[in-house]
Amino acid sequence: MIYDVAIIGGGASGLMFASYLNKRKYKNACIIETNTKLAQKLKVSGGSKCNITNDKITSKNYLGDESLVSNLLKEYSNKDLLEFLNKNNVHPKLNPKIVKGTYFCNSSQDVIDMFSKLTSHIKKYLDTKVLDLEFKNDVYEIKTNKQKILAKKVVVSSGGLSYPALGASSVAYDIAKKFGHTIEKCEPALVGYTVQKDQFWFKKLAGVSLYANIFIDNRKFEGSLLFAHKGCSGPVVLTSSLFWQKGKIAVDFLPKENIDKLLVGNKNISTAIPLPKRFILEFLESLDIKDKPINKLTNEELQKIKTIKYYEFAPAGNFGYTKAEVTKGGINTNEINHSTFESNLQKNLYFIGECLDVTGQLGGFNFQIVFAQSYRCAINF
Repeated sequence: MIYDVAIIGGGASGLMFASYLNKRKYKNACIIETNTKLAQKLKVSGGSKCNITNDKITSKNYLGDESLVSNLLKEYSNKDLLEFLNKNNVHPKLNPKIVKGTYFCNSSQDVIDMFSKLTSHIKKYLDTKVLDLEFKNDVYEIKTNKQKILAKKVVVSSGGLSYPALGASSVAYDIAKKFGHTIEKCEPALVGYTVQKDQFWFKKLAGVSLYANIFIDNRKFEGSLLFAHKGCSGPVVLTSSLFWQKGKIAVDFLPKENIDKLLVGNKNISTAIPLPKRFILEFLESLDIKDKPINKLTNEELQKIKTIKYYEFAPAGNFGYTKAEVTKGGINTNEINHSTFESNLQKNLYFIGECLDVTGQLGGFNFQIVFAQSYRCAINF
């Protein structure tokens, strides 16, 4: 049997594409998924509540071709996605507690069940790993760990390298490279920072959370910062990591306070500054300053403490793909037809989803953009 289309990857982008695929035109389609169940990464997203889109989306929320992103968001907006979900009895609600404007579902399983229903007519090859792809006599031969699958067209939607425990692999990049595509440098993104020796005091604060601003180049990010055993994490760190390359970042640990007004009087430093005492004591120790009355501080000590408003440091690195929400970098989008997502280098071969060099911030931005890609690919297929 030769399928009309084979979809490599049964995650969010592949399932959305399959949901919009013309049933009459493409009667024989299949999905090849490496896991024993569909959409395992989607299942754990947003704390298993699936942060599916955002109320405040613009092209500025993404790394990648801004023109492509802008056009995709115009064609398939957050309103279009919410309408699609509501029509299929999934009703996300606005919950900005973690990231402003984020829509969460009642359960990620609701989204998976929706996709399972919409793609019930499509053959599923589960627990099946793609090993290679060959193109012979206008037909693709997909070699898997179980069998060979033949198809006239192939859509690669197998994601990036993040969360290898959930089946992530390099298969999309391997296929793309085989057919001549350029892979822009891949790195973990939406991930915590590890720290160098001067910031080892972060590790002593594991579990402490506070509201902060992070500055990278000309960008400012705001949200919760969580100290961790390896360094720091939390929504503001994860979002900032998308734009960090190497070098210094700066943190304002007191974004809503005027430090000059706090550093007056005879109160002890840890009492005067409205932050967790554990944090203040470790911060002071890192500066070699004892907790004492503010009026006993020298001018030099006062200036050191004021760095709490703009604390600069260079992360040692990040927590890696095992903890990263997504992969930044990927298949160069200049080599993909922006109207169809067909390869410009190989006919009847398509790429959608996280494997492309388009990555969004934390807060539903990535689901929105991969669903927009999937929609455009399917309606122009």
